[in-house]
Amino acid sequence: MSRFVEGEDRRQPALLPSWLEDYVGEDNPARVIDVFVDALRRL
Repeated sequence: MSRFVEGEDRRQPALLPSWLEDYVGEDNPARVIDVFVDALRRL
């Protein structure tokens, strides 16, 4: 009996996008909030 899971390809592509940007559309209000918070951090 093996201690490791076998049979799954570890090189398979991810099911979710690697960038959070891929989830948020160009016209999403989250973009405005992101820019605002980034500006606050620069103060």
